[in-house]
Amino acid sequence: MTDRSALPRLPGERTDYLAGSLPDDAPADPLELFDIWLAEAFSRREEHGDLPEPSAVVLATVALEADGAPRPRSRTVLLKGHDAEGFVVFTNLDSDKGHELASTPRAALLMPWYPLQRQVRIEGTAEQVTAAESDAYWSQRPRGSQLGAWASHQSRSIASRETLEAQYAAAEERFGGGPVPRPEFWGGLRVRPTSLEFWQGRPHRFHDRILYTASADGTWERHRLQP
Repeated sequence: MTDRSALPRLPGERTDYLAGSLPDDAPADPLELFDIWLAEAFSRREEHGDLPEPSAVVLATVALEADGAPRPRSRTVLLKGHDAEGFVVFTNLDSDKGHELASTPRAALLMPWYPLQRQVRIEGTAEQVTAAESDAYWSQRPRGSQLGAWASHQSRSIASRETLEAQYAAAEERFGGGPVPRPEFWGGLRVRPTSLEFWQGRPHRFHDRILYTASADGTWERHRLQP
């Protein structure tokens, strides 16, 4: 058994947040601030190497139990696009998250940029992107990733890694040296935001939080939240 006395003492863990601040005059458009922070996250990777996946985003969905009770679920995916229409990820649409968003089209995204002591929370409605958008991104994927999409029945159980490798080999054989088409079950999901919250760590846990909420006329309301 693990000697639990040798594990970190979680109640005593402390990190003081000194990396930056979030002023009251933050941009009126949350996408402008998001673009600034995203660029700084990629710069951090290039300069320090301690933020290996700047585009990593935690996607939260809601699954419904047999009795109708909601069960929240989350996993890390990669953000592959964002604009005024929303934030886009790509996946197997027959996966658990695909089914969950089809039945309950509400999602939350979390981008945790720990070295910058920042995070962005996004909540909104989910929808599939157009076939043309999915095709455009699919064409940019490495061939190995394309084959992997065909080979994996995502979220389904499998007997062994050997069986999984055999499915990949079968996909390689199926398409030979020719192009790998996009499967109908694979595509993009767009989260149209109804709110975005920007969080910047500050000393003494007195953090900065700026929340943007969408108005009916398409504009954004900006609020500072208490930490």
